[in-house]
Amino acid sequence: MTSAPLPTLLLVDDEPHSLAAMRMALEDEFDCLEAADAEQAMACMQDNYVQAIFCDQRMPGRTGAEFLAECRERWPETVRIIITGYTETSDMISAINEAGIYQFIPKPWHPDQLLMAARNAVHLFRLSRDHERMSLEMRYLSSAADSKLEKRRKALREGLGFDHILRAPNSPLNAVIGAARRHASFDIPVLLTGEPGVGKAEIARAMHYASLRSDRPFFALNCAGMTDEMLEAELFGIRRGAAAGVQSTRIGLFQKADRGTLFLNGVDSLSPRMQIALLRVAAEGAFAQVGAMETQTTRLRLICGAHRDLKTMVAEGAFRSDLYFALAVAEIAVPPLRARPGDVSVLAQSLLADLSARHGKPVRGISDAALEFLEGYDWPGNLRELENEITRMLVAAQGPVLGPELISRPILQAEPGQDPDDRRASEVMVAEGALKDRIELMEMRILRETLTRLRWNKSRAAAELGLSRVGLRAKLDRYGLAPPAPVGAEEED
Repeated sequence: MTSAPLPTLLLVDDEPHSLAAMRMALEDEFDCLEAADAEQAMACMQDNYVQAIFCDQRMPGRTGAEFLAECRERWPETVRIIITGYTETSDMISAINEAGIYQFIPKPWHPDQLLMAARNAVHLFRLSRDHERMSLEMRYLSSAADSKLEKRRKALREGLGFDHILRAPNSPLNAVIGAARRHASFDIPVLLTGEPGVGKAEIARAMHYASLRSDRPFFALNCAGMTDEMLEAELFGIRRGAAAGVQSTRIGLFQKADRGTLFLNGVDSLSPRMQIALLRVAAEGAFAQVGAMETQTTRLRLICGAHRDLKTMVAEGAFRSDLYFALAVAEIAVPPLRARPGDVSVLAQSLLADLSARHGKPVRGISDAALEFLEGYDWPGNLRELENEITRMLVAAQGPVLGPELISRPILQAEPGQDPDDRRASEVMVAEGALKDRIELMEMRILRETLTRLRWNKSRAAAELGLSRVGLRAKLDRYGLAPPAPVGAEEED
């Protein structure tokens, strides 16, 4: 029975006695290759399967950090360790940033210290290889495999992310999706404008998965309401000890999203200081962690969202023009929900299905009469307000279908089919016109809302409004109010 081969280490040092000492400490457990300079070491790397490199920093020709930086590009899985008798901070920082050093070992070292470092390095190498193998297996599973996660990732990589944005067949959002799809494959900054809650984050995510960066990470952050200190910590990261209570270095989104996509929503709320910092990232890809002196670089793609018109803010001096032009290489306006009435039914049914499954309350759907009211409302809170309304209806529902009696009063007071300028009864108070006409309009709104909430039970409505049944019927005839559909046994004639 043949034993497994020993792990291979590459020892690089221009001093022969140092190489001999390292070999003596490691050769019992490892197969050790030796090189006196970077050129010999590179030849060894090309001809052998090396799991870890122990390299001296100060050598003739290229330094250890320069050699290991090249190794990182060509053999990124090989663990890189520097042995040095010098502790210059600049050298250590350069080695970490450029060569991805796993560990520094100072001279003079102890044999047990070197042996422990080698064992840990080989263990890390094996873990990395196992992770890479499992990742490849997951990535290349066939469509018949049971992994739903991999199927979804594959679909997103092929540009199907836009299909997850629900809309009606003739929705105004179709033109927006078409423009976003065209810009997705071009590695340029894109500015998405629109009111809060219109779905800018979903469009940005779909653009990422339709781009060449789809296998890289996607991150999103809403800047609105955040202080400069909070934004700096989230975006730039913060060094250990840079602020009170910071016990460890925190990586920021600019670094996490390197070679991926970062969606920054609410950039119209940025302070002048943060605008300058974001401009540097957008123009140069450069930033510095909070509490750090050195500059880092990132190759992320920026997609930004703004709730207000940045061109107007530039004209008013509230937003930097150079930052606007850096972010808005392409600009796409996302319409609010009130401009997409046909989408409300599609979104409401989808939200109900998700909420029903989440809360474990089975329902069949939303009635046509209820959808008519939902379509007639202007939804100032857009998708978030719609989701809140569907949640309230689901909680209050006693049957398998959500009817109009479950809808909130402000929405019931918005008669379907009206112009957006006159949808809610509260607007009558500030409207123009004769007092009699305004009072009648208010009365009609109250009658319609009360009857709908009480499922068109005229006896209960008359009692609540302090009217006789004859008086209620007269007002219904006067305003032409009738139930949107047969209401069943609850209606009293």
